[in-house]
Amino acid sequence: MSESLGPQPREPEPSEPESREPESRAAGRVSLVEVSAEKLSVERHRLAVDRAASGACSIFAGVVRDHDDGRSVLELEYVAHPSADAVLREVAAEIEAFAGVRAVAVSHRVGRLRIGDLALVAAVSSPHRAEAFAAIEELVERVKARLPVWKLQIFADGSEEWVNCP
Repeated sequence: MSESLGPQPREPEPSEPESREPESRAAGRVSLVEVSAEKLSVERHRLAVDRAASGACSIFAGVVRDHDDGRSVLELEYVAHPSADAVLREVAAEIEAFAGVRAVAVSHRVGRLRIGDLALVAAVSSPHRAEAFAAIEELVERVKARLPVWKLQIFADGSEEWVNCP
């Protein structure tokens, strides 16, 4: 019996996709885009952008916080325009065209969210960290600027306030 030296292919973990197909093209691919009332998963987004050609994965998780502008927040409600899914897909496609980006995943939650819930999750993979950092930052900025999703903040004092609402 001979012993092999050098790097060996690893067996995929049970939570990983069955294969990490190598990608030879420079442009990326939009892997996951959704506006959803279901809870979001950082791990689902990480797995969606997992590529053999990627040495970096940048992830952003936007979390509901307990305050805004000095006021105590109890919960939020996000409401999406019917075009929200199409806008999110358009933004993701723009980011996947960035040089070095291998894959993009992004989701925004709608409905009632409690403190600590994930409101926005985004992931980008690329061969190197600089590309992944730049792409994830631009993805989040474009989503925040263009996605037609409005936020109702419900405060501890019983008052409410709409944010980003035309």
